[in-house]
Amino acid sequence: MKKEKYLGVYVSTLNYDEIIADLKTRMAAGEKSTIIAVNPEKLIAAGKDESVKELINSATYQIPDGIGVVLASKLKGGSIKSRVTGIDMMERLIQFAAQENHRVFLYGAKEEVVKKAKENLEAKYPGLQIAGYSNGYVQDHEALVKKINDSGADILFVALGSPRQELWIKKYMNDLNVKVFQGVGGSFDVFAGHVKRAPKLFRNLGLEWFYRLITDPKRFKRQLALPHFLWKILFEKSSSSKA
Repeated sequence: MKKEKYLGVYVSTLNYDEIIADLKTRMAAGEKSTIIAVNPEKLIAAGKDESVKELINSATYQIPDGIGVVLASKLKGGSIKSRVTGIDMMERLIQFAAQENHRVFLYGAKEEVVKKAKENLEAKYPGLQIAGYSNGYVQDHEALVKKINDSGADILFVALGSPRQELWIKKYMNDLNVKVFQGVGGSFDVFAGHVKRAPKLFRNLGLEWFYRLITDPKRFKRQLALPHFLWKILFEKSSSSKA
């Protein structure tokens, strides 16, 4: 699988359809796959913490969630043409699950949020089998692992915030019969209708970050990661790839 590398971190070059097709093959072969969203903030954090870098690089797919990653690829002559956002990847997987009769489990967020997200997704995608769910305040994780396995879930979405969700997946994935794991941050809040995404125009232009900034100025400090990241990329050696 071809990947580009920025600040020592791999980023998948596949688009949504290519990831789904690849996952379909891997699932048929009985292989487990993990998906982690990558943005400039995470890439800078990985540069400061080797454990974060290892966590990201160990994933099957490091999707280019942030527009900064797409810009970095263009600056370096790479092949990443557009974002693959975590929430849209989740929805594509939900569609795939409904079409292919794969069972889904939702873990994370508050009880009322995850329950409402489940109800809304089932209403939107007839035939979708959400085999179970659990809020993010579980204390007995061994019991949760058993609950997920007993549900027969093929796809697991974990909404605990990053990197907590990825660390949870890494710790328990070998004990789970699930084939596809994705950490999805605050996506359950969006599917539950508790949080609104940026208007489609902003998303299509890669300006979702700007919309979040103008609607929540407290994010300004976090958004400084984008120019800092691009400055570092300009002086980095050419991106590398692997098969």
